[in-house]
Amino acid sequence: MKKGKIIILSAPSGTGKSTIISRLMEMPELKLGFSISATSRAPRGAEQHGREYFFLSPEEFSCRVDAGEFVEWEEVYAGTCYGTLRSEVTRVTDSGNNLIMDIDVKGALNVKRQYGDEALAIFILPPSVEELERRLRARNTDSEDSLRRRIDKAETELSYADKFDCRVVNDNLDDAVAETAALVRKFAAI
Repeated sequence: MKKGKIIILSAPSGTGKSTIISRLMEMPELKLGFSISATSRAPRGAEQHGREYFFLSPEEFSCRVDAGEFVEWEEVYAGTCYGTLRSEVTRVTDSGNNLIMDIDVKGALNVKRQYGDEALAIFILPPSVEELERRLRARNTDSEDSLRRRIDKAETELSYADKFDCRVVNDNLDDAVAETAALVRKFAAI
């Protein structure tokens, strides 16, 4: 069985990355699989260990980081870490599926460094920072202060775009999905 490849998508919040990924997941010919992330936070509601996340104690998370078991991880909030276990990358790619990863820019570049030509790093860009701000405001889910932080973070993240293998501008969702799918097909030789 042919081993799967790693496709990494990264983008600022509000760029449409999650929507693009869900549309790609509907294309069976791409043979995409998701890894289950690990977190040091407790389960919420009906979340189950091994389904939504691998729920690890902060101590276990730290031990696994020290043991080199993560391909990428980040302390997202004080004391709360999220990351991708190397065993999850292997589980998906050894099954012959291509792993699609939805991770932040620093994590994406770390994974790319580790896997080299076995990974394709795609950065999804908004048409402009102004359009990104408009999209975030249209969601109507953030306070003005939170919105400002998201936009500031987005501007920082955008400065990493040229470090990625490919860049796709999401000016039109259907076009962005088609362009991203074409990149995946070419990379995975589908």
